[in-house]
Amino acid sequence: SMNHTRVVEFVLLGLANSRHLEIILFLFLLIAYFLILLGNITVISITLVNNFLQTPMYYFLRNFALLEITFTSTFIPSTLYSLLTERKTISLPGCFFQMLFFYYLGTCTLFHMAVMSLDRYVAICRPLHYTTIMTSRFCLQLILACWAVSFLLMFPPTIMTVQLPFCGPNVMNHFYCDTSLLLQLSCTDTGFIEELMFITLIIILPGTFIVTVFSYGCIIITIFHIPSSAGRKKAFSTCSAHLIVVMVFYSTCIYRYIRPAQRGGQDSDKVLSFFFSVLTQMLNPYIYSLRNKQVKQALKENMLK
Repeated sequence: SMNHTRVVEFVLLGLANSRHLEIILFLFLLIAYFLILLGNITVISITLVNNFLQTPMYYFLRNFALLEITFTSTFIPSTLYSLLTERKTISLPGCFFQMLFFYYLGTCTLFHMAVMSLDRYVAICRPLHYTTIMTSRFCLQLILACWAVSFLLMFPPTIMTVQLPFCGPNVMNHFYCDTSLLLQLSCTDTGFIEELMFITLIIILPGTFIVTVFSYGCIIITIFHIPSSAGRKKAFSTCSAHLIVVMVFYSTCIYRYIRPAQRGGQDSDKVLSFFFSVLTQMLNPYIYSLRNKQVKQALKENMLK
């Protein structure tokens, strides 16, 4: 007897509650999005046109760059529009599609980071076996596995959330459609979906985090055995930069999502979400790719041409 069509749109309160702050955030987010697109498009282009960058590492970085573009494009353009026009509503279908793609692509990002760390582990800790292990076929299988496993893990809880009835209120204290907040707004029991989502996130976040940290831990141990002090310093500098981004990304994600849904909707949640969904994505192409000596050389050669 419940009316499932009563709510036709949601209100996203956004990142700020004053017009002055919204303008500042709009400019910052616009610059951040431009840097995300510029950095990742550069990575994709430069790794496609240069023959000496046709290695497994750059293959993974190219796919990761494409994933970052699609992930950030699920919510940044709509957030920019909201900040510019002060229009804070989003339609029910729009909210659902944003949620589906945000969580699916976000999960893919986590698995891609784990795969890239494994690639570096094999390259540095098992260099003699690298070419036999990281074949083109195996690299493609790893990428396809990231997409497929992410879909299998995230599709059931998100599609169940989409099918929930929403009868009001319809206000979310966030800048994108968040599953935990949608569960709170539903006018039916969501206990099973909350438990399923919690179990899914427990598998995804700590699981990929352990793989990533273990890989970098082994890499750091191997680095300490490098005879040259200059070589150790250079390798450790690169590895530590990767590890800092990973730690920031995972710490904010884990604290944000591995907790009861009832605690969602706080201003701190928006800050945490902004860290892992915008700031780390802005840094990733520059930390993972554009600091690389080979990529710098390829950029220089192409710019001269």
